Amino acid sequence: MIVNERITAYINSLDMGSTELLNQIEEEALRDHVPVIRREMQSFLKTLLAAKQPKAILEVGTAIGFSALLMCEYGHPEAHITTIEKYEKRIPVAKANFFRAGREKQITLLEGDAAELLGQLCGPFDFIFMDAAKGQYIHFLPDILRILAPGGLLVSDNVLQEGDLIESRFAVERRNRTIHSRMREYLYELKHNPQLVTAVLPLGDGVTLSVKR
Repeated sequence: MIVNERITAYINSLDMGSTELLNQIEEEALRDHVPVIRREMQSFLKTLLAAKQPKAILEVGTAIGFSALLMCEYGHPEAHITTIEKYEKRIPVAKANFFRAGREKQITLLEGDAAELLGQLCGPFDFIFMDAAKGQYIHFLPDILRILAPGGLLVSDNVLQEGDLIESRFAVERRNRTIHSRMREYLYELKHNPQLVTAVLPLGDGVTLSVKR
């Protein structure tokens, strides 16, 4: 937890929640130990969607489709979402959830490794949400920048690793050191790349908001 738990609980207590179906899918995910975006991140996404009103959205990391459905529900009514997932066990669940919501025509699910699929996309996308394997963010970035429209938003979730990112790599468990170093590299690149203006926010488990110049 990178923000005081009581503050987070209070902020979340103010939230009006989502639709009945989204709340149900969230409960199912938590029951089955499938990660979905946190309540404070949900609120942040809703606000960005309301402000930007993007029509071409890319999501890297579908899981069971919760965040894609949230972006459908609270984004522009004509928005189309392209979402990428490689974990085979979650793909049929995501597809079933898209049909449950009646959003199957609004969402295109690409099955496979994002490292390969991103290179095949032409874009442009005016909103990209990164919520996949954290150690791969830095490798995805060249293609992300290529297909992100000028003025487009890039939102990257879970970038502070429960606060471990501020620790020395030697203070991090050996199995997490590669992710630790790659995420630090990713954040440095977001802040120093001349194509981007980026804010790093201590929201949820850390999020970046980047705008392409």
